[in-house]
Amino acid sequence: MEQINYHNKRFKALSNSENGEVDSETFFHYRQGGDVIWATYYGTNIRMGTITGLVKEDSSLEFTYQHVNTNDEIMTGKCTSVPERQSDGSLILKETWEWTCKDFSKGTSEIIELVEKENLVRLF
Repeated sequence: MEQINYHNKRFKALSNSENGEVDSETFFHYRQGGDVIWATYYGTNIRMGTITGLVKEDSSLEFTYQHVNTNDEIMTGKCTSVPERQSDGSLILKETWEWTCKDFSKGTSEIIELVEKENLVRLF
């Protein structure tokens, strides 16, 4: 797979483990400078979140995340995302994550790139 540039890509959650707070109404806006990525996200259970990490040579991502949920808790974790190119050219990120707070549980999730007409994501 060619090196992916994540700058200004927007994603929506497809699935998540039960112990996660991301749901199908969670939206992500990624940015990239060199091999550094950062993103903002929000959703049903998340008032505001941020991601900071690295793009690896194989275009996978390693990052940490933090957000304030709707219970006014600050939640933190770490994640590895592996990109998969779809037939229409869009990306699905297959993620394995772990909370670094509370119960330190692990999970998996998938997010899908939004096509241009679906880019109705709130900007922070």
